[in-house]
Amino acid sequence: MSKKNKDNNNENIDRREYRRKRRVRSQIISYVSLVLIIAAIAVGAVFGIQKVRSVMDEKKVAAEAARLAEEKASEEAAAAEAAAAEAASAEEETTEEEEYTEEDLLEEVVQTCIADMTLEEKVAGLFVVTPEQITGVDKVVKAGDGTKEALEKYPVGGLIYFADNITSEDQITEMLANTVSYSKFPLFLCVDEELGSVNRLRKTLKLDSIDEASAIGKAGDANAAYENYKTIGEYLVKYGFNVDLAPVADILLDESNTAIGDRSFGSDTETVSTMVASSVKGLEEAGVTSCLKHFPGQGAANGDTHEGLASTSRTADEIKNNEIKPFLSGVEAGAQMIMVGHFTAPELTGDSTTPCSLSKEVMTDLLRGEYGYNGVIITDSLRMSAVSEYYDSDDAAVKALKAGADMILMPEDFEAAYNGVVAAVKDGTISEERINDSLARVYRIKYKSTVE
Repeated sequence: MSKKNKDNNNENIDRREYRRKRRVRSQIISYVSLVLIIAAIAVGAVFGIQKVRSVMDEKKVAAEAARLAEEKASEEAAAAEAAAAEAASAEEETTEEEEYTEEDLLEEVVQTCIADMTLEEKVAGLFVVTPEQITGVDKVVKAGDGTKEALEKYPVGGLIYFADNITSEDQITEMLANTVSYSKFPLFLCVDEELGSVNRLRKTLKLDSIDEASAIGKAGDANAAYENYKTIGEYLVKYGFNVDLAPVADILLDESNTAIGDRSFGSDTETVSTMVASSVKGLEEAGVTSCLKHFPGQGAANGDTHEGLASTSRTADEIKNNEIKPFLSGVEAGAQMIMVGHFTAPELTGDSTTPCSLSKEVMTDLLRGEYGYNGVIITDSLRMSAVSEYYDSDDAAVKALKAGADMILMPEDFEAAYNGVVAAVKDGTISEERINDSLARVYRIKYKSTVE
């Protein structure tokens, strides 16, 4: 090989080596660059992840803080709601306590008492009789073992006393006190002590005189009616009585009606109404329960029910616009009892033979229904001829209760009347609920003073 060719060949080899080294260097630079890029990316990724993680941690912290704040707010709201509910409950309890009235307490006492009574005790509690009718003694002037045994057998609702039972102030006071001590249940201790000819104590005990109702009515002096009946009430309480079967609320529309006579405040509707209201206030303020009589107004009746049947021919409108007004006035003034008379009132009842005291139309439909009266309704004495000549004692008592009476006054034969009512309840003629209703009215009066 010529030197020239050899030189050329060497030159070519050098070029190829140069180009190879340059390629290697380029590759190395590329690899290094790639590594650097990858490293940069990796570092960036690490920082990115840390940033993301930091952001996420911040969000978690914020979320947790928000959750805790929400829980706290919820707890505070729940606590506030509970406090509000407790306050409302306390206020409601206070309101309920404030709304629990004396009437509620009275009703609770009454119903508790009735619930513990036997049927026989309940029925006996609807009778007001003389002490002679349960003891069998001809004239009772003291209360001893006989009275105690009688009240154990027949725990009647009340006893009524007449002049024959009274001999002195000490005697009547002791007798009534002993009677009360012997009774299992509270008693009505009754007497007829009116302004006028009917009085049981004034004449016997020679008490100070009292003005007659007719004179007071004629003078139109309502204060005199009040003062006279307050005086009566005060001495009744002193001796131990708690019920006065008075005042007379009848309007004297027939001068020949001697059964009423001077017992009435007169013939003018408004005057009698005013006097009756004042009389009731006098008795009630003295602590005595008053009893208006003789519903629906006996002042126009053509006879004396003590002796036989009596009747009024007055129309229903006349009776409602006149005779009944004094009774309504008395109830408004505080009267808690009304006595129904034995006379007939065909224009009210549609029946010329049934006494008002046995009439559903008079007691239930008119007095209870139309006038809304919810006090005690008591019959006049069932031993009066207007009833006893036409009805047996058991029949009269049952009819009176079925018609709407709450209490039976002095049946001709007490034992027969009592047994008749017990039998009527047992056979369903009268419901025990009906007996309970009447007894509740009676006991609302008897227990009223205990809750005031």
